[in-house]
Amino acid sequence: MIYTNINNVDEYKFLPTNIQKCFDYIKSNDLSSFKVGSYEIEGKDIFVNIEEYETTTEEQRIWEAHKSYIDIHLILEGEEILNINFIENMEEKEFVQERDFILLKGNKKTSIVLQKNDFVICYPSDAHMTAINVCNTTKIKKAIFKVKV
Repeated sequence: MIYTNINNVDEYKFLPTNIQKCFDYIKSNDLSSFKVGSYEIEGKDIFVNIEEYETTTEEQRIWEAHKSYIDIHLILEGEEILNINFIENMEEKEFVQERDFILLKGNKKTSIVLQKNDFVICYPSDAHMTAINVCNTTKIKKAIFKVKV
């Protein structure tokens, strides 16, 4: 997992080319003006999902991870808590292959607060729980880049 702000992306030039392509896409597009939906960057290898939702309590959220994709969660508006643990510490409940979605059960190892322009890169070993209230329910707009491993 990598947690930082979009203003610091130049510090991460050592990351793989496909992740750099996401950073370039962020720099060259006003993602906050995008409508909710999925946008291909390089077919199914790199794409971005724009989502809007309201945060809620931890009890209302689920743990997830992915086998075939790296997630880059970028906050465009609002703020949320993101819980994290390693997948090896979790119990796998279900895997939905067509969505590359692993439903997990377990406890958090740590939490981070994501605010506008903050992002986290979650690798397949990183279980994550998103959309948790910081203080109160908040409307979020978020870009989630999917990068094929």
